Amino acid sequence: MPKTLNEMMGRLSAERRAKVDARAKALIAEEMALAELRRAKALTQKKMAVTLGIGQEGVSRLEKRSDLLISTLRDYIEAMGGRLRLIADFPDRPSVEVSGLAAIEAAKKKVGRRARSGARR
Repeated sequence: MPKTLNEMMGRLSAERRAKVDARAKALIAEEMALAELRRAKALTQKKMAVTLGIGQEGVSRLEKRSDLLISTLRDYIEAMGGRLRLIADFPDRPSVEVSGLAAIEAAKKKVGRRARSGARR
């Protein structure tokens, strides 16, 4: 006869249940949607909008998107006081932090500015 989770948890000692609860909370905290992360930092969409220089409706749309530019995500995370890191996981080697993307974005912006200023001449 199958046992429910509550039955199994009820058989554990209080100390073991506390460890299981703490680990479950840690796992949940490791993966959050942008809106959940913002709320966990006690920030409102309005506050984020001011920090990002966009409207509140823009923050709402951004939080609902499933596909973001890395630079947009980086700006959002930095507006909350964090730093975005991109980690690549491979089955046959240790995880690697991907670097150089910020430099690529900065170079694109610099080239774009030159092209725009050259067009006005």
